[in-house]
Amino acid sequence: MVKLKALELLQKQGKTRYWLYKQLGMSYQNFSRMVNNETKSIRYENIEALCFLLDCTPNDLFEVTED
Repeated sequence: MVKLKALELLQKQGKTRYWLYKQLGMSYQNFSRMVNNETKSIRYENIEALCFLLDCTPNDLFEVTED
């Protein structure tokens, strides 16, 4: 299973979910599904925006688990 670690990265940087939500400009429903790992896909443009906003690479953003 691939897990998005955006909330962990936000916490390390002292930023809030609300800050990220406003920066991404997505609907709150889609944003919430994405950061809570309740979606089956994430658009490349959203991955790019997350990496830019969180100053990270896709390798930092995702974690692969054995679930």
